[in-house]
Amino acid sequence: MTHPPPMRSLLDANGHARLGVFETTPEQVSWRRAAFRSPLGRRHGPLRRRLAYKQFEYFGIVAPDLFAGCALANIGWVGAAFMYVFVPSTGKMDAISVRRPFGMGLTLTDRPVDGHSHLATRPARVHLRYSRAGRSLQVETRSGIDIDATFSEGPEHCQPMSLCTQTARNGWVYARKIAGTRVFGHVKGAGVSLDLGEIGAFAHHDYSAGFMRRETFWNWACFTAQVGAQRVGLNVSCGVNDTGFSENCLWIDGERLSVGPTHFDYSRHDLTAAWTVRSACGALDLRFTPCGRHTERLNAGLIASDFRQDFGYFSGVIQPAGRAAMTVRDIPGFCEDQFARW
Repeated sequence: MTHPPPMRSLLDANGHARLGVFETTPEQVSWRRAAFRSPLGRRHGPLRRRLAYKQFEYFGIVAPDLFAGCALANIGWVGAAFMYVFVPSTGKMDAISVRRPFGMGLTLTDRPVDGHSHLATRPARVHLRYSRAGRSLQVETRSGIDIDATFSEGPEHCQPMSLCTQTARNGWVYARKIAGTRVFGHVKGAGVSLDLGEIGAFAHHDYSAGFMRRETFWNWACFTAQVGAQRVGLNVSCGVNDTGFSENCLWIDGERLSVGPTHFDYSRHDLTAAWTVRSACGALDLRFTPCGRHTERLNAGLIASDFRQDFGYFSGVIQPAGRAAMTVRDIPGFCEDQFARW
């Protein structure tokens, strides 16, 4: 089997981002050489480029009775992080959020293939390590959350989704996501201490970076589970990463399959109400029932954020093009409603 050559940088020799869906992951994604201009063509200097560039990384873990996650983000003026452990059967949740001006104590890698992102603060210490063999997460907090989790990558595992799309007139966003892969290690928090291999846990991961819209909105859904004899993962969104190319996809036993534009129907006022997630191509007809959530809200004038990540269970029908319909019941996963001004 012939593999495509590695992409050394997302940017070409002129500082322009390569757009499209890629079969490989660029070894470097950075703002430093980017030819970033105003919508009317004025070239921005290094400070303006740095503040306009946003990056976030997320590692999520699911099992039938466990939701755990950690996010690191730099939005220019502010560095932020959150981590949580939630156990649906008991309703217990441990969560912590950290914000630091200008990202002090936070380092996010520009190398999504073999980099290392980390947070070092008094409330929490986090390491996200990347290699060609896989991804790993280590979290320790003063409140007692302890996560050490690793999943493998490679031809015999999952094929990552890797793409870059244009945003507004002058920006771009790169995203690399993966779901439908087994995760091993342990999680401690919310009154439990669990071996991830023993409970059959799955993981998903998101590395996103670029010059995003000044006001950004998205919905996102993700799940990963064993459905009969098959490993199935889902990643769909709307409002972001959908300009000319789409991140929407399913993984079945590690093979990535494209999914068409997807619509989310939900209530921002009734947090207990179910969501529906349907794709225009007919591949998805899902109902998502939330059982808990993590929220973040910030209103500082120049920057603002209203973030809601619901934990819950998907049921419905999946039917990728050319494949038999698959009925799913009570698959653990996430749905998000996000607004950001940055």
